[in-house]
Amino acid sequence: MKRVFLISAAVAGLTFGLPAQSAEVTEAMSQKHAEAYVDYRQSVFTLLKSNIAPLGGMAKGKIDYDTQVMQTNGMRMEQLAAMLSDYLRVDTSDSGVESSAKASLWSNFDDVEGKIADLKNAAANLQTVAKSGDESQYRDAIGKLGSTCKSCHDDYKMD
Repeated sequence: MKRVFLISAAVAGLTFGLPAQSAEVTEAMSQKHAEAYVDYRQSVFTLLKSNIAPLGGMAKGKIDYDTQVMQTNGMRMEQLAAMLSDYLRVDTSDSGVESSAKASLWSNFDDVEGKIADLKNAAANLQTVAKSGDESQYRDAIGKLGSTCKSCHDDYKMD
């Protein structure tokens, strides 16, 4: 039930008062603010994970390729990636709120935004490849998408 609330909160935050994307990282204004942004981030990452999981199964040959799933999940991941900058831009590192984010995320935010752009591009590419119907390109397109996630995790997520 908590997970549903968190996802609902992230979606609600898109329309009810979250700041528009700005060029700078800001520190959480309060404990409550930090808790909210950690929840929003975790919700978006949960949705990203739910969309990449079947793609990984396809790339590993455990699930048959399904172009509709690749197109749909690629589109969702592209949309979710567009939200990441807003939710990652609030620095919660000194708030005391438990999070898997390394403090270096906020001191290297230009790099983080570059990784977000890579995710968006890889998700768009997956959709294009799926529409092409060329199965010989599916595994590579899925792999490129997964590597963008891994790149950010390697640099900015605690184990």
